[in-house]
Amino acid sequence: MNQRPVIFIDSGIGSIPYANFFHSRNRREKLILVADRANFPYGPKSKETLIELIVSLAKGLVARYDPKILTVACNTASVSALEALRKSFPALPVVGTVPAVKPAVLASRKRCIGVLGTQRTLEDPYIAGLAAQFGPDCSIVREAAPSLVDFVEHRWLKAGREERLLAVGPWIEKFLEQGADALVLACTHFLLLRDEFIYAGGDKLAIFDSVEGVVRRVESLLDEGGLRAPPEGDIEGPVLLISGEEKSDLDDLCEYFGLTRGEAP
Repeated sequence: MNQRPVIFIDSGIGSIPYANFFHSRNRREKLILVADRANFPYGPKSKETLIELIVSLAKGLVARYDPKILTVACNTASVSALEALRKSFPALPVVGTVPAVKPAVLASRKRCIGVLGTQRTLEDPYIAGLAAQFGPDCSIVREAAPSLVDFVEHRWLKAGREERLLAVGPWIEKFLEQGADALVLACTHFLLLRDEFIYAGGDKLAIFDSVEGVVRRVESLLDEGGLRAPPEGDIEGPVLLISGEEKSDLDDLCEYFGLTRGEAP
């Protein structure tokens, strides 16, 4: 049994859907979420810059918290820095976030899927490699949506259902116009708009994400490594650590999700 934390990191609040799903299934695990607001957004940054930033962030977290698993709940960070993280921390299990290209390709009847993410994620050859592996006959429509990332990070909690649907609608139309019948949400921030994407896509555009796959991978590593938390004893609630100066807007979000706020290293 192991009382060390499981850590989920992102440039902002994108780790919340993944950490929430994990927490709903693993209530006894100590959970730390990290919002790297000091370096938000990750999407426009180069791969080299991201590797330096994310490895540095991880070093601080490892030194302070000695996590049993580090989950990179960010597609951009995963395609950029996952290999570097695993080399830097060979004894620490590191789980990345892989865009759900495989199930989207397998489900597409029109043989055309959309991928919505950041520029850095979409430029990485990893996505093309997944599509070529699982559906070489399937075309990919890629769209970068930095404005939507910013909307989720700074507006999501205050926005009502109508405003969220208005934010999602143009992207649904853009992919439908280009012939896609499946859409991959390849930025973790977009999972906070998952219900709106599903509603707006209707029966014309199926929505795919990686939440369940990522969480199941974390759970399998806990089981395989004998890292599960004790079945008895006090349980600490999830903590959101925030870097940078832009933090005041996250107070309401912490209350909404039942998170205790802290400072990132």
